Amino acid sequence: MRVNPVKRAYLALESWFNLSFGTDWNPLYHLGTLSFFLFWIILVTGIYLFIPFHASLEGAYASVEWMTHEQWYLAGVMRSLHRYASDAVVVTILLHLFKEFASGRYRGFRWFSWFTGVPTLWMVVTLGITGYWLVWDELAQYIAIGSARLLDALPIFSGAMTRNFVSGGMNDRFFILIEFLHLLGQPLLLVFLLWLHVKRLSNVNIHPPRGLAVGTLLALVALSLWAPAVSQGPADLESVPRALQIDWFYLNVYPLLEVWPPQQIWMLTTGITVLLMLLPWLPPKKKEPVAVVDLEHCNGCGICFEDCPFDAITVQARTDGARYEQEVVVDPDLCGSCGICAGACPASNPFRSARDTLETGIDMPQQPVDDMRRQTREAVAALSGDEKIVVYGCAHGLDVDRVARADTAGVRLICSGMLPPTLVEYALKQGADGVMVVGCRENDCYYRFGNRWLKARFAGERKPTLRARAERQRVCVHGAAETDLRAVERDLERFRARLALLRAEREEWVAS
Repeated sequence: MRVNPVKRAYLALESWFNLSFGTDWNPLYHLGTLSFFLFWIILVTGIYLFIPFHASLEGAYASVEWMTHEQWYLAGVMRSLHRYASDAVVVTILLHLFKEFASGRYRGFRWFSWFTGVPTLWMVVTLGITGYWLVWDELAQYIAIGSARLLDALPIFSGAMTRNFVSGGMNDRFFILIEFLHLLGQPLLLVFLLWLHVKRLSNVNIHPPRGLAVGTLLALVALSLWAPAVSQGPADLESVPRALQIDWFYLNVYPLLEVWPPQQIWMLTTGITVLLMLLPWLPPKKKEPVAVVDLEHCNGCGICFEDCPFDAITVQARTDGARYEQEVVVDPDLCGSCGICAGACPASNPFRSARDTLETGIDMPQQPVDDMRRQTREAVAALSGDEKIVVYGCAHGLDVDRVARADTAGVRLICSGMLPPTLVEYALKQGADGVMVVGCRENDCYYRFGNRWLKARFAGERKPTLRARAERQRVCVHGAAETDLRAVERDLERFRARLALLRAEREEWVAS
């Protein structure tokens, strides 16, 4: 399978982070939750800074200077934390955008999350701009003048901003308006956009791993003590600032005003925004068949509802007059076509039916559970050698056909989470000596929860579970991306050695 250069670059970065932080604490696997954690830091520090802050032209700069220098040990640290957490959240959001783009997780049914994520980024940027404005130093003056020029380029203002608030002199009333926007108006809109962004996801987690959260906080505190955030000279609308320290995370468009007219900057930023928001349809992704419910075999247990990563399944009252009280319904617009629901269905049991066709309560038309059973049976029948292994692989990870040989056969799945645990037992009963499941990389499932639910089912922590009669020593789980062939081959060799040892122990026990 050929990997595009952008994804290959991201996978290389991800591998380096895995070596540095481990898979559990890799920040690239927790960019969303890290962003929420950073928002909490920004909120708490912002509330503290608001208490001694004076929202006036005369008092703003002096109060910020008092916090920075007189109470540096608390308010000064809080200001620096506020600043660096705000920069860090831009980094996590940009990395999140890059990750989703590189991994192809922005098209098809995922368009809504991508489409709503772009304006969320711009809301964060404008929130940072008004925050810098409140300091009312030379940089804030630079921002005020630049913002006035940008807004005056819009037909709705037509020069009013510069005329009334810059040339005419900044006043306290307008300054209080900026404070209201920064402390209430923009944060409320940001909260709404964040809610909208995750609206189509289920089991949304906003808390990063504790160790990663503590490490992030300690790193920000250390940075705050090593390089405290300080103001520049006080604002003076009668003079022009000569040397400024620009925060490029938030103020990157303002230096362009030195060389471009405001209209061109609006064209650039608007063009980039529109392009980003239209990416899911450039070109449009072909819609995959969605999950189909068969009420004849559905008892309305709701396990598929609990496991669905994209909130596509709902539970409602029975409509077919069956003795069960509930049934499940799939929303085709929200369904990710991952098949995790099929792997969750208790009826997806290859031992359940002796008939030619295995029918289950919910299934994927492009790869029904019955096809998975047939593929497993054929794969085992074609194996030869001392340690016969069936490898189930995710279509968005390593192509398992690349590890196939006489004693190893691959069965490709839409997602590792669509594998019914009983199918593993079925493969062993059919004559396989071992079963390996190769999903996406650890903590980075293409469909969010495929790897996690699979491991929980195998561990007996989530229904349906891998039954005790299946020897756990003969089952191996490995996470891998398209570029991780060598790692999977090494794991396979260790797995073969383990199976050989088990065979030797069994032969010794039989002989005794």
